[in-house]
Amino acid sequence: MEPVKTRLFSRASWPEAKRIADLLRLETVGGVIMLVAAVVGLVWANSPWASIYETLRAVEIGPESLHLRLSLAEWASDGLLVIFFFVAGLELKREFVAGDLRDPRRAAVSIAAAFGGVAIPALIYTAVNLGGGPSLSGWAIPTATDIAFALAVLAVIGRCLPSALRTFLLTLAVVDDLIAIVIIALFYTDHLSLLPLLLMFIPLGLFTLLVQRRVRSWWLLIPLAVATWALMHASGVHATVAGVLLGFAVPVIRRYGEGPGLAEMFQHRWQPLSTGVAVPVFAFFAAGVSIGGLSGFVTSLTDSVTLGIVLGLLLGKPIGITAATWLVARFTKADLDDDLSWVDVVGLSILAGIGFTVSLLVSELSFGEGSDDYDHAKVAVLLGSVLSALVATVILRLRNRVYRRIHEEENRDADNDGIPDVHQADVAGDAMPESRRGRHG
Repeated sequence: MEPVKTRLFSRASWPEAKRIADLLRLETVGGVIMLVAAVVGLVWANSPWASIYETLRAVEIGPESLHLRLSLAEWASDGLLVIFFFVAGLELKREFVAGDLRDPRRAAVSIAAAFGGVAIPALIYTAVNLGGGPSLSGWAIPTATDIAFALAVLAVIGRCLPSALRTFLLTLAVVDDLIAIVIIALFYTDHLSLLPLLLMFIPLGLFTLLVQRRVRSWWLLIPLAVATWALMHASGVHATVAGVLLGFAVPVIRRYGEGPGLAEMFQHRWQPLSTGVAVPVFAFFAAGVSIGGLSGFVTSLTDSVTLGIVLGLLLGKPIGITAATWLVARFTKADLDDDLSWVDVVGLSILAGIGFTVSLLVSELSFGEGSDDYDHAKVAVLLGSVLSALVATVILRLRNRVYRRIHEEENRDADNDGIPDVHQADVAGDAMPESRRGRHG
């Protein structure tokens, strides 16, 4: 009898892999994984084994001849995070072509809210750091909203909240990410090498041509995507911008009989890798800042960089988003969704103060690793994001109770006749003779 051979990647293992991938597509799971990775990095960096953590971050790998000899921390922020921005680019493209951003009037409120949520935090940070010096370069740190983290918190605390609230947050965060990408490209490019930048358009153009023709062969698309990323990195523009450009190149509208559009298909396939690997690894390396004990934490709180970021995330975001939303709803034809109240908007605007992933990236671009301002910025991003999440949780949990009570009342069926009690009067009125209907209103 021949021994049974066990294959590592057999077809029998596909269902299990599919279940894991489906789990990684859930917003709550992605948020938890990212939070755990950040906490592990933060605790390790402040433990007796902190030197091992720093050594791990500094390990360099990659070909020197291609200028890709990078540390693990740099590979996380310049390499793996491109996958996150590629998925974000796909989502942005879908929103612009087939989502809420397709109709300008419908999207006006969310777009205005996003711009308000970028401008006011930047102004608050700048006002706190008016003394000048290198600290002013961090003005964009509190402007970002972390889509994955914010949606994960909303999914956990707001099961009965209106779906319009999630749509509003998603649209706001998508536009916010687009603004952040433009800011990174325009303001955080130290040097620009034109030749690699121009050469980058060759693989990007070929990638675009293939996906527009609905080519899905990974052995063609992935090498072109890697070449686009490598040339963008060599040009001096932050390499994550390449991820967005590649995402924008993928078509959204499906062909007749094709099934899901290519953008939807790519997002479905790459989301687990972004959620389960790229973002957690980046969070692990980015969140590991040495606080220096209680005294170091207190000292960090008195620093202008820390104050500017925390106030920008915790106060600037809700002020900017709520004010912009009110102004647009008050003075234009655009209006707030009928299912939402202004209390919901305030709670959501505070939740938008979770600026984890992109804010940490901008902190690194603003100050560089190893500086005191960089360490203070990372502490501030973590603190501001946690405080925003906690305050938003209190408000939205209270609103969730209200909506749950409304939902229960609307679906209460004391008679077990299959008709909710709230509709009984309407049913009785419809069944009532015309002569009696007048006497009962």
